[in-house]
Amino acid sequence: MRTILTIVNKELKLLFVSSLVWVFLAIMQLVLAWIFLGRLNTFLEIQPQLIQLANPPGITEIIVTPVFSIAAIALLAITPVLSMRVFAEERRNQTLVMLISAPVPLSAIVLGKFLALMMLFSVIPLLILLLSLSLSVGGTLDFGLLACNLIGLTLLAGCFASLGMYISSLTAHPTIAALGSLGALLCLWVMDIISIDADSAIRYFSVFGHIENFSIGLIDTFSLSFLLLFIATFLILTIRHLEEERLSG
Repeated sequence: MRTILTIVNKELKLLFVSSLVWVFLAIMQLVLAWIFLGRLNTFLEIQPQLIQLANPPGITEIIVTPVFSIAAIALLAITPVLSMRVFAEERRNQTLVMLISAPVPLSAIVLGKFLALMMLFSVIPLLILLLSLSLSVGGTLDFGLLACNLIGLTLLAGCFASLGMYISSLTAHPTIAALGSLGALLCLWVMDIISIDADSAIRYFSVFGHIENFSIGLIDTFSLSFLLLFIATFLILTIRHLEEERLSG
């Protein structure tokens, strides 16, 4: 545990000293705030029509949920850039050999880097949460639906981070790692687009398809298990690849 915390601390320092990370976070805050205010304006415009409905959707459905959907797409775009350096840059700087040859479990190294990346990604759900809580001043939030969206976005970030880390472990070129991660994530997105039919076999393997359950307030055990298994699979693949590299070195 101490080793994992040491690696997390080291990775967070490397991440947050990068100007690129702060630029991305600033852009994300602007985009999410802009979408949030746009949805709020839409809600105020249609409120007279909503009052006439017997069971109208609330501010959480109309304002908050769409912001989480946009954040999911934004994560797809920024994950390759933020995850590309995790292993690829260390290999390029020839520090990865020293890291994996140290008397430290490779699982601790991978988990430490993964948790650091997740802490960075957790800033995005936190920003949405703060924006959402501001609505409680003049309205009633569905905290159950809000919690489901938070869990779903966090799990999606975990899937993206684990996949990005695995691809980063395969190359010494961060740019190639970023392009590879982007290509893989776009494939996951396309898989969701082409699986329009809810009973389609492809949909069972669609990450975005499983996240949709969380966006409507449904914590499905199958979807939860699938997403956790997805994360675990790519973390294990990363560990195995580094183990092979340690043995061959």
